Amino acid sequence: MNTLELKQAGLKIEERWLVQKVSLVVPPQKLTILIGPNGAGKTTLLKLLAGLWKLTEGEVILNGSNLQNLKRVELAKQLTFVPQNSNINFAFTVQDIVMMGRNPHLIRFQPVIGINHVKQAMIRTDTIHLAERLITKLSGGEMQRVIIARSLATQAKIILLDEPTSSLDISHAIEILELLKELVAEGYTIILSIHDINLAIRYADNIILINQGSVIDNGSPVLTDEMISNIFKVEVERFTNNTGKEMLFFKQLKP
Repeated sequence: MNTLELKQAGLKIEERWLVQKVSLVVPPQKLTILIGPNGAGKTTLLKLLAGLWKLTEGEVILNGSNLQNLKRVELAKQLTFVPQNSNINFAFTVQDIVMMGRNPHLIRFQPVIGINHVKQAMIRTDTIHLAERLITKLSGGEMQRVIIARSLATQAKIILLDEPTSSLDISHAIEILELLKELVAEGYTIILSIHDINLAIRYADNIILINQGSVIDNGSPVLTDEMISNIFKVEVERFTNNTGKEMLFFKQLKP
């Protein structure tokens, strides 16, 4: 099914609403990108969708069931979350890390099953050649691909990623987004947050614009100049490059 939605969701911490009365449906088998200024609520929304934070009000519906009623092991088989920073300070090999994705499928007193899923996940993310390398010796781009491989090894068809390109140079950022786009074509449902509006427009099937804990717009990747200017406090100029693709340039709003 690969369906995920929020219904009138809200999170209140110390008398402050981080998000309130948010309703949205994540389109299945699409690449949905969350954008918004710093502190808009992108990470909060992703963690609520992933069941990492408990709602103050409303509910998260995963494949027709209230997410709060699912056991963690059952949730992990359906949905996986990739955090912004995956700090792993122990000397695990890449294969060890990807193997951890099989934990939801472990049966007590039985050997690890699904080794082939681990291998296929590493092949799919172009990390098979890193299998015996220590995770602490990887570059940022390599690390991100390994963490995505771990997610694929779970066999969950919904993947949430919190700013997966934030610490990457543009080449590695594009590499990750191309991989995610390919996974969508294979039937995955993917939702991620990102700061680069141009990359969001280029790769998203669906864009969710967030500001101050509220969803401002949710739909096809078309953002008006007025919308961007109001939310990000910038002037917008549009250009078409020699391949016919539109690019946005930004200037600070004049006082």
